[in-house]
Amino acid sequence: MTQAEQLQLAAAMPSLTGNRLRILVVEDEALFARAVVKRLSKAGYSCEHAETLEDGRAILKQFAPDMVLLDMRLPDGSGMDLLAELVARGVTVIVMTAFGELSDAVNAMKQGATDYLKKPIDLEELLLAVEKTETAAKLKHHLDYSRQRNVHESQSEGIDLLGNSPVMQQVREQIACVAELSRLETAIPPTVLINGETGTGKDVAARMLHLSCMSRDKPFVHVDCASLPAELIESELFGHERGAFTSAQSSRCGLIEAAEDGTLFLDEIGELPLALQAKLLNVLERRVVRRVGSTKERPVAARFIAATNRDLQQMVLEGRFRPDLYYRLNVLHVLMPPLRERGDDIVLLARHFASQTEKRYGLPSRQFSRDALELMRGYTWPGNVRELKHQISRAVLLSRGDLIGGHDLAIAIEPAMSQVRFDSQAAGITLEEAEKRLIENALKQANHNVSEAARLLGITRMAIRYRMEKHGIKGV
Repeated sequence: MTQAEQLQLAAAMPSLTGNRLRILVVEDEALFARAVVKRLSKAGYSCEHAETLEDGRAILKQFAPDMVLLDMRLPDGSGMDLLAELVARGVTVIVMTAFGELSDAVNAMKQGATDYLKKPIDLEELLLAVEKTETAAKLKHHLDYSRQRNVHESQSEGIDLLGNSPVMQQVREQIACVAELSRLETAIPPTVLINGETGTGKDVAARMLHLSCMSRDKPFVHVDCASLPAELIESELFGHERGAFTSAQSSRCGLIEAAEDGTLFLDEIGELPLALQAKLLNVLERRVVRRVGSTKERPVAARFIAATNRDLQQMVLEGRFRPDLYYRLNVLHVLMPPLRERGDDIVLLARHFASQTEKRYGLPSRQFSRDALELMRGYTWPGNVRELKHQISRAVLLSRGDLIGGHDLAIAIEPAMSQVRFDSQAAGITLEEAEKRLIENALKQANHNVSEAARLLGITRMAIRYRMEKHGIKGV
C-alpha cells in the first residue's frame, strides 16, 4: 500500500487521536454541569455544555464532539431522542441517569451507548469512566483501520504463495485442506503450526489461512514473540489492569483480546518464555484470557496460528518448550520449504519481485541476463525468499542497462567445494574445465548420486543438474 493510500484510509477513520478529546456535556443541572466541564478541562479535554436537546443539536453542528455525556431527563425531551443521532454519527456516548431510572440506561446501552453512570456522580469516577471509554474507543478505531488496511493490501497486492514446484503445490494443498475445515461460521478453526526457515514466507501462509476462513474480514493480529521485550511480553499478550504494576497508569487490552474473533498469529513461538507458555496453553485449552492484575476472565474467540524456524520437538526434549503446548499448537501442520529446494521457482519469484519494484518506482521493465539467472540458480539463498526479494529490489534500482546482469546482484557462489578432491596442478586449465572436473570428481566420490554430489559441492540438486547439462556430463 502506498503512503497516499494509507493516508486516505487513515483519514476515513473516525478521529479519536487528537491531543484534546472533544466532549459535549448535555445536562440541565447547571451547577453539576459546570463542575464536570471544569474537571474535564483540567484533565486536558476540550468541553462544551448544552442544557437542552435543542442546544445540544445546535452545538453538534459546530463543535463536532468525539464523546457526549448525555443526561436521560432533559427539559425538552428524553436523551434517548438524541442518542440515535449520536450513534449514527459514530460519536461515543456515556449516559447519565438518576437512581431508579436504570431501565433508561439499559435501553440506552441496547441503542448503542458505550457506558452509563448513576447519579449522584463523583467527578473522579466520571473522569475514570471517560478515560476508560476513550481508551476502548481508540483501540476499536485502530483495529478498524488495521482491518481496512489488511483488506486493502490483500486486494491490491495479492497475498499468494507463488511457485510451481512440487513442494509449493503441496503447501497450497495443505492450506486448502485447512480452509475446508474453516468454512463453518459456528466453529473456531483448528490451530495451525507453520514450520520453516527464516524468510520462507510463514507470515504469507498465515495470512492466506486467515483469508481462507469465514472470519477473513475480522482482525489479523501479527505478534512477533522474538521482538517483544521480556519484561513486557506478558502485558502485551494478555493485557493488564490499572495499577497492576508501576507503569500501568490505565487498563489495557492485550493482543489476544485485540484479535477479537479474527486471527492471532504468534510468529516465532519458540521464543516465548517457559513461564508464559503455561499461560498461553490455558488460553488455548479454556478459551479465556485473564489480564495481569485482574480476577476476571474474558472469553477468547480468535483462532490461533503459530510459526517458528526452530525444531520444537528438539526444544521439548531439551526442556525449553512445554510438550503439552507443542501438542496443542500442532493440531494441523504446514511446512514451508527453503528456497533452495524450489527449483525454478527462484526465477519466477525474481521476475515477480522485479516487476513489483519497477511498478513501485515507475521504472522500465527489464529482463535478467543469462549469467544473472545462472547465479540465482546456483546460490543457496540462506535468507530464502526474503533475501531474494531484497536482492532483486536492489538490483532493479541500481542497474542501468537493458538487462539486469549478474554483476548487479550482490551474491556469489559459495566456495563450499573443499570436500571434493581435485588435482589443480595441470597448467593452463580454464575455469570452465575446472568446474567440469569438480563436478565429475564429486559424482565419482558420490558413486554418481547426483543429490550427494550436490551436497559435497555445496550447491542445490537443480544447480548441479544445470551445470551437468552445460558441460555435457551424463547422469546415472
